Amino acid sequence: MVGGSGAQFRELALVYASLTRVNEKSEAVPDLAESWKYNDRGDEVTFRLRQGLKFSDGTPVDADAVKQAIERAKTQKDSALFGDLTSIDKVTADGELDVVVHLTQVDYQIPLLFGERVLQVASPTAAADPKTLDQKPVGHGPFVVKQLIPGTKAVLEKNPDYWDAANIHIDRVELVSAPDESTVVSGLQTGVYNFADLAASQAKAAGGAGLDVFVQPGYNASNLSLNINKKPFDDPKVVEAVRYAINRQELVDKLTFGYGAVATQPFPKEYIAYDPQSADLWPYDVAKAKAALAQSRYSGGDLTVDLVIPSEDPAAEVIQAQLAAIGITLNIKVDKNWATPFFAKDLVASLYGTTGRDSPLQTLTAHFGPNGPLNLSTPYEPAGFEAAVAKVRQTPLDDPSYAATLQAATRAGLVSEALVFTYSQPNVYVKTKSISGLPKNPGHINWTGVTIS
Repeated sequence: MVGGSGAQFRELALVYASLTRVNEKSEAVPDLAESWKYNDRGDEVTFRLRQGLKFSDGTPVDADAVKQAIERAKTQKDSALFGDLTSIDKVTADGELDVVVHLTQVDYQIPLLFGERVLQVASPTAAADPKTLDQKPVGHGPFVVKQLIPGTKAVLEKNPDYWDAANIHIDRVELVSAPDESTVVSGLQTGVYNFADLAASQAKAAGGAGLDVFVQPGYNASNLSLNINKKPFDDPKVVEAVRYAINRQELVDKLTFGYGAVATQPFPKEYIAYDPQSADLWPYDVAKAKAALAQSRYSGGDLTVDLVIPSEDPAAEVIQAQLAAIGITLNIKVDKNWATPFFAKDLVASLYGTTGRDSPLQTLTAHFGPNGPLNLSTPYEPAGFEAAVAKVRQTPLDDPSYAATLQAATRAGLVSEALVFTYSQPNVYVKTKSISGLPKNPGHINWTGVTIS
């Protein structure tokens, strides 16, 4: 199994537990690890595991199992996570319960990093053959897979050995893929489903049908990715023109049905990493956009750019029209193999949406770092970003200066010419009235304490 930090972690978290998880305040709290402690230098952290846990195949959840999970994430050939673990030098097991993480630098983000999006710990017995783990997932999560039909359905039952099983009140979960988003509302009305991820366009109909529509807090943000290593974005004036040409409010109005918001950065306003000083970055201004384009070395030339996307996206057409208004022609091309050229940094421009990370610094480095997977302009990074990142790593999470230091790093990253943030897409869900409210853990679907009447 190969997992990144995309939205699939929400389903995987039904089966896998991680060292930590985040609470409603986005703080790291215990999961498999009951506690953790840094050494005085801040370059080593020891996680103490809960005693007596086992994976659903009977393998002990011990320090060696966690050590192997981290090492797989760092070294497995097709790992999507190794780039997030650059602060980790090595991992050792001190007895059965203590996992000692030795760092290459001071880094106080590790407890956040080892949450659900990066370190969902699999049984080392099952993971001995990583190629079959996605067919037979084995973890220590709240549920155990009983049936799996790839791409169609998964049947899960409550894990009686889960460390917090007393607070899991659901006995059975069936995950199914709806054939079409228009069928979700009728499926909920007829009892085929009782919980669903909902397209914003369907929210009004679901509410009108008497269903419970709600927005789960998240870190979502969409952006236009530019490759400044390729023409015409190798000219900062063309990038400046694009920044001013984007009408974010139009995207919100046309695409989110009242649930989204304008975004100038990868964090929502209520989040600790949100930088208030960057709230009005690059406001929509056609006159300034045209003036910047006129000053570029491509002025008067044929400014045609291929915008490559993985599937049809109405946002592409909105942005196409906005850039056409200043003299840039976008050719929209749909490529089902989009991920390969995007992550190989071969595209000139594309659209990307992120679900964020539990570690805000991981979100920043993914977008703005020289090797960030979401940075189409690798190895470019904005001036001052590396130093700002280092300062965040060196600041404990409970330090009074942490928020300001983190926001300064966000501000340093937003100087980047490689990304233009556009709007936030909401996490809209719908459920029947029989399901109680969910915990408001940002970006996550947490079933702890949820009941069905």
